Amino acid sequence: MPLLVIGNKNYSSWSLRPWLLLRHFGVAFDELRLRLDTPEFHAEIDKWSPTRTVPVLHDEGLVVPDSLAICEYANERWLDGRGWPADLRTRAKARAAAAEMHSGFRALRTQLPMNCRRKPDNYRWDASAQADMDRIQQLWRELRGEHADQGALQEGEFLCGGFGIVDAMYAPVVMRFVGYGVGLDDNAKRYVEAITALPAMREWFAAADAEGERIEATDNLVQA
Repeated sequence: MPLLVIGNKNYSSWSLRPWLLLRHFGVAFDELRLRLDTPEFHAEIDKWSPTRTVPVLHDEGLVVPDSLAICEYANERWLDGRGWPADLRTRAKARAAAAEMHSGFRALRTQLPMNCRRKPDNYRWDASAQADMDRIQQLWRELRGEHADQGALQEGEFLCGGFGIVDAMYAPVVMRFVGYGVGLDDNAKRYVEAITALPAMREWFAAADAEGERIEATDNLVQA
């Protein structure tokens, strides 16, 4: 059985991505949760991750760190390619969007860290974070405008049709938008509904809500 080592479900955006992909597609795996920013984490992480980060996947002696690398491995190992769209051009766009998320939007990451228990308040961010949010919503409009079924919530509600790796990559952004009360256009609201309605996402959210740990720097943000 593969083992996925993750951080706190409330805070670890990188851990959410491969966990959600595996759970959505019904891949069986064991899970080891290490509490971030604790002595336990620093004492244990060297045993599991060559990069000293989570997530990291262990499968039959193979060690795969990094969320996107794990998703790519899972796609080939268990999903028979279902993690990416079948159409070449659509697949290229999905990969580009996933890569943009993987390497970009630093202001958003810094100023709006994922906190699944968070409720909107008067905390606000600066123009650089807002520019990230605007770009993300533009990207969502472009992808869903071409590929999503605008009817009732169903498989076609995601960025490139059915749920896939690109959606797993943006799921933590959805949680940020919800938790910080970010203003969304109608298309983004629809996409947020689709992601949060996923049974696997609901399972993650319930587990995050039940965690007792707190990271003060994330829970007690000061104005950007």
